[in-house]
Formats: sequence, C-alpha cells, structure tokens
Amino acid sequence: MKAKLDAIDKKILELLQANSNITNAQLAQEIGLSPAPTLERVKKLETQGIIKSYHAVVDMASVGLGVCTFVTVSLKGHNKENIEKFIKAISRIPEVVECHHVTGQADFILKMVAPDIPAYQNLMLEKVSNIEVVDNMQSIVILSTFKDSRVLPLP
Repeated sequence: MKAKLDAIDKKILELLQANSNITNAQLAQEIGLSPAPTLERVKKLETQGIIKSYHAVVDMASVGLGVCTFVTVSLKGHNKENIEKFIKAISRIPEVVECHHVTGQADFILKMVAPDIPAYQNLMLEKVSNIEVVDNMQSIVILSTFKDSRVLPLP
C-alpha cells in the first residue's frame, strides 16, 4: 500500500538518504520544524516501514573485496519448490549481497562480491553451481562503476 507523504516527509527522506547520521536537531533545522515534531515524523516513517533501516556504506576495495559481479541464474524448472530451494541455498552464501527474482531469459540476478578472481571462481564452482536446482549461469564482471546511488528519487 502506497503511503501518503507530504512535502516535509519527502524532505526528511531525502535528507536521511543523503546522510543517515544527521542529528535530529540538524534535520529539524533543515525542514523548518522543531526537534520534537521532527522526531515524531521520523518515528512514524520508521513504524510505517517506509524507513527500513540505516546503514554504513563500506568501500569494497578498502576491505579487500576487489571483484564485484552480476550473475544471471536460470533454474532447472520454474516452479515454487525450486524457487524456494534456490532462495534458501543462496541466502546461506554471504558473498551474494543481492538476489532478485526477475523476468526475461533468467530467473534470478545476483550481485556477488569476492576478494579476487580465484576466490570468485571458487565461489561459483563450489557454492553457486552446486545448488541442485541451478541449470545455467552467466557472469557479468563489473569493471568500473560510475553511479551507485542509494538515494531514491521520490515522486
């Protein structure tokens, strides 16, 4: 269900997406309200599930993750049982940082990270391709990233 957001709610969401560490006092000043009603609005957005969580964005290279890929995966059969088996298995692989059920030639697209190509190859051979319902995989290695925005454009 789509939530009804007024201009102040949208401004709060824009500011928190840009900097989730902003203090309530700074947020209040930016939106032109006092701190108490600002905090109430933020809590309401959290309670409604509009704000799902707050995260630190970690630089991959700085923590030794030099390879990032997208992998399309087709299952042996596109049925509920196989989908559930795949999701359960893929959820246990920490290097899979995103998993999306998609339309098109593949059933899923994964975003995966690894320290280097040998580690990535091992991940694919030992973990992903060993999931019993996986039929076909295609890897797309990310060479460089020019836009990686976590900020949603609010209508």
